[in-house]
Amino acid sequence: MPASSSHVEHLPGPKVTRGGRAAWRLAAAVAGARIREYCLDVDSEAPGGARPTPPTAKHQVATDRDPSRAHWMELFFDLIFVALVGQLAHGLHEDPAIPDLLLFIALFASVWWSWVNLTFAINVMPWLTRRRLALVMLAAMFALGAIAVAAPEATTERAWLFAAGNAALRLVLLLLWISQSWGSGTASRIRVTAYNGATAALWFASVWVPAPWNFLLWGLAILVEVVLLVASSQSWANRVLANLNVEHLSERFGLLVVIVLGESVLAIVVALDEVWTTEAGLTAILGLGTIALLAWSFFMYGTETMRNGLEGLRVAGDFRAIRDTVGFLPFLIVVGVTAISGALGTAIHHPDEPLPLASGISLCGGIALFYLTNAIISVRFGRPVGGVLRWALPALVLTALLGVAAALLPAGATILCAVAVLAFIVGSAELSDRRRLSAA
Repeated sequence: MPASSSHVEHLPGPKVTRGGRAAWRLAAAVAGARIREYCLDVDSEAPGGARPTPPTAKHQVATDRDPSRAHWMELFFDLIFVALVGQLAHGLHEDPAIPDLLLFIALFASVWWSWVNLTFAINVMPWLTRRRLALVMLAAMFALGAIAVAAPEATTERAWLFAAGNAALRLVLLLLWISQSWGSGTASRIRVTAYNGATAALWFASVWVPAPWNFLLWGLAILVEVVLLVASSQSWANRVLANLNVEHLSERFGLLVVIVLGESVLAIVVALDEVWTTEAGLTAILGLGTIALLAWSFFMYGTETMRNGLEGLRVAGDFRAIRDTVGFLPFLIVVGVTAISGALGTAIHHPDEPLPLASGISLCGGIALFYLTNAIISVRFGRPVGGVLRWALPALVLTALLGVAAALLPAGATILCAVAVLAFIVGSAELSDRRRLSAA
C-alpha cells in the first residue's frame, strides 16, 4: 500500500463552512467518473479474473447486479459520507488546538465503524438484489445525514442528533443481518443482537443522558463493537469469509480514499478563496502537490497491493489479518490524510507564521501515520519485513525531520519541505520499481 510496497467540559464541535457543502460536488464528480467506468466494465470479468466464492445453498448470487463491483447506490451513500467528513474535519483548518484534533479523532471513530460495518455487510451478502441493496443504502443515508447535520455541534446542543443518527445506522445493520442470517444458529443470533442491537441501544439511551455521561455511553458502544469484533469466533468468521469479495472490498476502500483526498483538495481551494494573496497561492500550490504525492503513493501501489493481499488472506482463511487490514488500520490512514488536510488549510491562512502545535502534529503526524500504517498493512499482507523497512524507515526519519522544520520555519516553507520529503519517497519507490523491472 505504501509508495514502495507494489481517524468534564463541553468541547466545541467543528463549524460548518463552504467546504462541507462543496464536498458534495466533489463526490458527485467521483461518482460520475465511477459510473462511466462501471458502464464500460459491467459485462466484463473482475480484474484478474477473481470472482466471489459461491455462497451457501441457502442463498444464491443476485443476478441483477455484479457483487464484485461497487453499486451505484453505494456511491450515492458516499455523497453523504464525504459531506460528513468535511463537517468533522473543518475544526482542523483554522488555527486548531490539541483538543480539536482529539475531538475529530473521537467523533470520526464512530462514523468510521458505521461505514466499515455497512461496507462489509454488503460485501459478504452477494445475494442481495439491487433493490434490497438500494433500500438498505437509502435508510443508512438518512441516518448518516443526521450525523452530518449534527457534526458541527456534536458535543453540545446537537449531541442528541449525533447519537440518534448513530443508533439508526446500527438499527439498519441489525435489520439487515436479521433478514439475512438469523437462521444460522443461536451463536449467530446472539452475536448479531449484541453487535448491532446492544450498541444501538447504548447510542439511543445516550440521547436522554446529560453530558459528560452521554459521551461515556458513546465510547462504551464503540468499545463493545471493537471487543466483539476481536473476540469473534473462528466458526463465524469462516462462514463470513466464504462470501468475502476481494474485488468489491478493494474498490470500496479505494473510492473512500479518493473522497478523503478530494476533500483535502476542496479544503485547499476554500482556504485560498478566503485568503487571496500571493503567499497563500504559492502555499496552496504546494499543498496540492502534497495531496497529489500522497495520492500517487496510494493509487500507484496501494490498491493493487490491497487486492492481492486480501485475496491471499482470504485463501489462507486468516480472519484476524483481514479484520486488521480492513477494520482497524485503514482508519489510521484516513485520519492521517484528513489531519494533513487541516494543516494545509491552516498554512494557507497564515503562510508567513509557524504552524500552531496542533497543525504541526497534524501535518507531520499525518504523514508518519500514513506510511507507518501502510507498512504495518504490508507486513500483515505477507510482505517481507526487510523489504518494507527499506522504504518505511527513511519515510519515518524524514517525517521526523519535517517535524523539526515545522517548529522553526514559516508554514509556507514547512509545506515546501513536506513536498520535498514526499517527492523523495515517491521518487525512490519509482527508481526501485524500475530497477526491479530491469532485473526481471
